[in-house]
Amino acid sequence: MAVPTLTPSLLHTDTALPTLILGPSLGTASLSLWGPAAPYLKDHFQLIAWDLPGHGESKPSTEAFSMSELAGGVIAMIQALKTDGIIDPAQKLYYAGVSVGGATAFQLAHEHPGIFAALAPICTAAKIGTPEGWRERAELVAAAGTPTMVVGSAQRWFAPGFIEKEAVVSTNLLHNLQDADRFSYAHVCGALAGFDLRDELVGMNDSILAINGAHDQVCPPSDAQFVAEHAPNAQAAIIDSVAHLAPAEDPAATASLLVDFFTAH
Repeated sequence: MAVPTLTPSLLHTDTALPTLILGPSLGTASLSLWGPAAPYLKDHFQLIAWDLPGHGESKPSTEAFSMSELAGGVIAMIQALKTDGIIDPAQKLYYAGVSVGGATAFQLAHEHPGIFAALAPICTAAKIGTPEGWRERAELVAAAGTPTMVVGSAQRWFAPGFIEKEAVVSTNLLHNLQDADRFSYAHVCGALAGFDLRDELVGMNDSILAINGAHDQVCPPSDAQFVAEHAPNAQAAIIDSVAHLAPAEDPAATASLLVDFFTAH
């Protein structure tokens, strides 16, 4: 087990603004996932996204890692960006992540409290799926590759009608999945198999906005409500138009919630 090296993508640079760190969903690259929302966010934040190992800009992982180690990779990336002068330590730091990127938000709030002025876990939960389901998926993808996930992901990721309405956005995201390194994908599945912070929510004192989609079958709205009920400074919001990839499906609604919440913190 080792802390993975994560590659940042600078979607919008302006050191005079607070920095918003943007986290990815399993099988996606941050540019395809967060690109549609960037125009709605860039007037308020410097935007820095990170990619999972073997996805987008990040190099593949060579060994298994835990969610704790993935969160450690995010912290290491931020420290490097501060050293390079890209993030001004005097400015506030915010975090928003989707699915496993949102699970990382809970891990950050649990293990690195106070680093972020506020966090928004999106289309996620304090526990996602079952350990057995993740281990089975890891074995399948490691053996047969990420294309085995395309049909199921197309059904899970998007609200009804989205693929027909937004063919370019959805095709780009599904291509990300096909292009992802199969062993790195399996490593992320392994990390999610060991992820369960439901009992730790009560000790997370950071400000949290849990945003879930009304059409999400992976992480339904009840998962966001659970967070709001158990973490002391958490609230929930539901986006009626989306399933599992909110920033790509309804970038305006997602960005509006983030801007309102973060500017209040």
